[in-house]
Amino acid sequence: MGRRVRFQKLAAAVSCSALVAVFAWGQAHAPVTQTPSILQYIKQTWKVLTRSNSNLATAAVDPKFHPEADGRWPVYISRTEDVQQVEQKLRQEIPPSAFKTIHLLPLPADLKNLNAQGLLYLPYPYVVPGGRFNEMYGWDSYFIQIGLLRDKELSLAQDMADNFLYEVLNYGKVLNANRTYYLTRSQPPFLTQMVLGVYRQTHDRKYLETALPEIEKYYQFWTAEPHLTPQTGLSRYWDMGEGPAPEVVSAERDAEGHTHYELVKQYFKTHRINDYDVNEYYNRATDQLTPLFYKGDRSMRESGFDPSNRFGPFNIDIIHYDPVCLNSLLYLMETQTADILATLGRGEEARNWRDRAQRRGEIINRLMWDEKDGLYYDYDFVNKRVRHYPFLTTFYPLWAGFASKEQAARIVKNLPLFEKMGGLQTSTYISGNQWDAPFGWAPLQMIAVEGLRRYGYSQDAERISMKFLSLVRKEFLRQGYIVEKYDVVNGGSNVSGQIHFGYSANQAGFGWTNAVFTELYDKLTPEDQKRLLSNGS
Repeated sequence: MGRRVRFQKLAAAVSCSALVAVFAWGQAHAPVTQTPSILQYIKQTWKVLTRSNSNLATAAVDPKFHPEADGRWPVYISRTEDVQQVEQKLRQEIPPSAFKTIHLLPLPADLKNLNAQGLLYLPYPYVVPGGRFNEMYGWDSYFIQIGLLRDKELSLAQDMADNFLYEVLNYGKVLNANRTYYLTRSQPPFLTQMVLGVYRQTHDRKYLETALPEIEKYYQFWTAEPHLTPQTGLSRYWDMGEGPAPEVVSAERDAEGHTHYELVKQYFKTHRINDYDVNEYYNRATDQLTPLFYKGDRSMRESGFDPSNRFGPFNIDIIHYDPVCLNSLLYLMETQTADILATLGRGEEARNWRDRAQRRGEIINRLMWDEKDGLYYDYDFVNKRVRHYPFLTTFYPLWAGFASKEQAARIVKNLPLFEKMGGLQTSTYISGNQWDAPFGWAPLQMIAVEGLRRYGYSQDAERISMKFLSLVRKEFLRQGYIVEKYDVVNGGSNVSGQIHFGYSANQAGFGWTNAVFTELYDKLTPEDQKRLLSNGS
């Protein structure tokens, strides 16, 4: 790739104490009359959450795993790279004492030959979400980039996009995250948004031209089988790996030490399930989860919604669905690739991409819109029906812009299904999973709010923004840092006791919450901005 060589001095690994320290430093160096500022915290925290080759020893540490027997952390280099050349470059950037704590290795052709899970090399700095997530994530990074651009961190925002282009070139796709156990899957596709986010600041046509081959390659990843479902012409989530996800076995345990998979088996033994044929996923006679279960479990992690009951308990039936979120994102990828081609003067190719987007939008509206309920749902292409599970992804078609005015109006009438005191709950069901009620997540707040604004529902957008931002700020003033997810029904962030599957801890940092806070804040009226920052201070 070699488009730019830049180095950046970065702060230490993120932790709650580090984040509090950043905030305390800002206040100590501010005028004594200044009110504690959440916006100041967010701007300073980008440095805390940044990783680069100069502090690769910090980035290599993985709280979900353990180092090798000699205490070193593996760092794998793509087989398309010259490992010796990369090592030479890294030795110039990393202090000798820190270099001794990592173990550089070429990535094996067969992942079964991995002796230890490790970090995957990326050439440019990046921002991690925070907490247990000490790597560059697929869809988190789009929202993080929005925050970086807002805070005039253009260089780092471009690094984020360039790392994704590097991943497509060297690892075959934008990865779930740059760890070896994520090599078998991607995450929701936001690559074109990120490339265009940079272009709108730089107006560098050459940059678009350089990015285009990787954009097209990544698009093919999503629109060829097994992601493509030929029955519909739409796409699904599908992890290429087999068996239990390593990070789940290693890190997703409850207080008694039971893994997520052990808790799932217990659930299957004690609950009657009508959402799907449990026999496909669980052998009651042997008390074993089937290979198809693990395929579904891995694939729902590619979706980013890990887990909920949106596709049945634990989302494992996701492999039989065309999700409205994924296909709305692919509609955007098609329209934005058309925009890139048009900017480059390739009008005929741009028209072809717009035709693809139009076809996709028409299919989504035909298969996923439920006229009776006034909501978009996910389409079960095996049984040829939608699953009636109200979920905030119903706002994706508004955000992408292919819903009709009438459809948008019907969805707005359904706002009471989701709107609570602290913003929008993710679904209408309490399942014990983090991507269901009563929890609210920053990225879905932003997508819903921007969808509402796009169709002229500014008052609703303003009201929901104020609710969520007020909750985030209230909890920030109470704790001194921002977290990953919130209980929008009861208005708090102490959520662990309500989450029974997957990991339950609320992570501090937190990249996409920080970014969405600033994005929603910037679009409030001046009166609401003032009201927000004065309440509870």
